[in-house]
Amino acid sequence: MKTPLDGTAERLGEGEVVRLSSRTNLFKLASCPNNPVVKPQELGLTRRDKTKVLPGSVFNPGAELLDGKVVLTPRCHKNYEKAKFFDSRLGKERVYLKNYVSEIWPLVSEDGIHFTRMGTKVIRGDGTEHKDFLYGIEDLRIIRHGERFLLVGCGKVKPPFRGENADRLAIYSTTDFVDIHYHGIVTFFDSRNGVPFPDFVDQDFYMLLRFHPNTHLERLQEGPEQLLNPGRHTDMWKEIYARRNDTILLASGDYPHEQEKTGPGPQVIETHAGWLLLYHAVGEISSQIASVYGLSQGIDRAYSICAALLDLEHPEKIIARTRLPIYIPSLPWELHGSEEHPVDVPAVVFPVGAFVHHGKLFLYCGAGDKYTVLLGCTLETLLDYLLHFQ
Repeated sequence: MKTPLDGTAERLGEGEVVRLSSRTNLFKLASCPNNPVVKPQELGLTRRDKTKVLPGSVFNPGAELLDGKVVLTPRCHKNYEKAKFFDSRLGKERVYLKNYVSEIWPLVSEDGIHFTRMGTKVIRGDGTEHKDFLYGIEDLRIIRHGERFLLVGCGKVKPPFRGENADRLAIYSTTDFVDIHYHGIVTFFDSRNGVPFPDFVDQDFYMLLRFHPNTHLERLQEGPEQLLNPGRHTDMWKEIYARRNDTILLASGDYPHEQEKTGPGPQVIETHAGWLLLYHAVGEISSQIASVYGLSQGIDRAYSICAALLDLEHPEKIIARTRLPIYIPSLPWELHGSEEHPVDVPAVVFPVGAFVHHGKLFLYCGAGDKYTVLLGCTLETLLDYLLHFQ
């Protein structure tokens, strides 16, 4: 019997390869026609701007399948303010959000498009559940590991945008997304976007990390135990930080759209061709790339989505890596916003959750730091592009 999720898989676009005038091939993920699939208004998330009540935000969700349904773990913001600051490192004015404490609200859907809350469950990082971090929990990845799910997010030990060294890897686990266990944080270093592999590769347990501005691949000496009891393994986490210059997997600056930084996206996906790693990059989008998306000009600073294939037995070996992004912000809720879909931070698509269903890649991303969108493609089409058609 065909399920609602089967129907979504059939309707989700296949992705396409576009030949550029430079004789380079570009792969473009398909955007679900129902995007944004989760909006803050649907969850009652609001903020106040002087006398107006405006939509809050629900974005950057981890994603996985549980009993044939899609579970998301988006970060939810309410009662915050928008502001601007001058980023002296970039020489640009940037938008940021202040006076908020992010929460995770698990959502569930039968078709992967229409989501509701899983009861009233909330994962908090505001001091009510523990004192390890007090300023919110963000960007919670979901990694299926045996009979349970590892949940790895970013716990804020300082208010967002108010100081360096504010991000800590925060680890949870669950089997049902109702009974969620907190395991602690990695206290020694500043990092976010931590993504462990779903299982051992031979005898090694790997984890992707982001030490600004690069993406790193590390071996955890104690395997999953090092995550589930992070406080017991401080010396090992210190060693990881000490050797970070030797573990760079994806260096920033190799391409214009990755000039500023790269970082791990959703959980890695095992395929016959290798481990599929989807990641985000920040940099400049050329007018040639932008034109494929119907834009009249390039974007001077944007978060985009990229992909790489890692060797199944030796994931530190990159088999293939995209030289061009496979998706850029181009629709109103991703780029500059509109009256119907205002954004909080422009030019952002941020991949956090992914899975494969009936041969289709489902990729859930934050958009404009305000919405959740679904992108997708036929998995084999993307693999063929990575291996043969760049």
